Amino acid sequence: MDVDAALRPRAVLVGCGRAGSGLMITAVLVYFYAVRIAVGDGNPFDYFGYFTNQTSLLASLILIATGVLMILGRSVPPTLTLVRGITTAYLLVVAVIYNLLVPGTGSAPPWVSALLHVVFPLLVALDWLLIGDRPRLPWRRLWLLLPYPILWLTTVLIRGVTDGWVPYGFLLPERGIASLTVHIVGLLAAIIAAGALVWTASRLRGIHIRTAELSPSRT
Repeated sequence: MDVDAALRPRAVLVGCGRAGSGLMITAVLVYFYAVRIAVGDGNPFDYFGYFTNQTSLLASLILIATGVLMILGRSVPPTLTLVRGITTAYLLVVAVIYNLLVPGTGSAPPWVSALLHVVFPLLVALDWLLIGDRPRLPWRRLWLLLPYPILWLTTVLIRGVTDGWVPYGFLLPERGIASLTVHIVGLLAAIIAAGALVWTASRLRGIHIRTAELSPSRT
C-alpha cells in the first residue's frame, strides 16, 4: 500500500537522503575509475574486483531504488529491504577490516578511501539503525549473507593462481593454505557477526523517527 499522505514529507526527506547518498557514492566510484583509465590502469576486473568497490556500488544502487520508491510514495518490497540489510552488513565488515587491519593501503586518494571506508558505511549503518521503516529480518534468512562473499572469494582465489592478481594481500596464494583458510573463515565469520547485528537492529524501533512515521501502512 502507498505511504499515508500525512507522512509524505518525512518519507520524501529520507528518500532524498538515501537516493542522494547512493548517487554520490556511485559518482565517486565512476570518477575514480575514470581516473584509473586515464593513467592506463582501467582493467574493470581489477577495479571492481575489490570487495569495497563492489559492495559500495551495490549498496548505492539499493539506496537509490529505495529512496526513489519513498519519494514516489510507494512501499519498499521486503526483498529490497532484505538486500539493504545484507549490504549494510557487508559495509560494516569493510569499515572494520580496513580501519583496524589494513588502514592506509590501496591506491585510492585519501578522501576516496575515507568516503568509502568510513563515511559511507557509517551513514548506511545509522540509516539502518535510526530510521525505523525496516521490517524484522527473519533469522532463517541469515545464511543469505554468505553466497555473495563466497562467490567473490572463489573468483579472487582463481585469479590469484592464474593471473596472480588479488585485491588484498592476505589472499595471496603464496601465503599458503593454512593462512588462506584462517583469513577466509575469519572473513565469513565477521560477515555473519555483522549480519547478526543488522538482523538484531531490525527489531528495534527507530531512535529519532518512530517506525510508524515512515513505514508503509500495514494490514
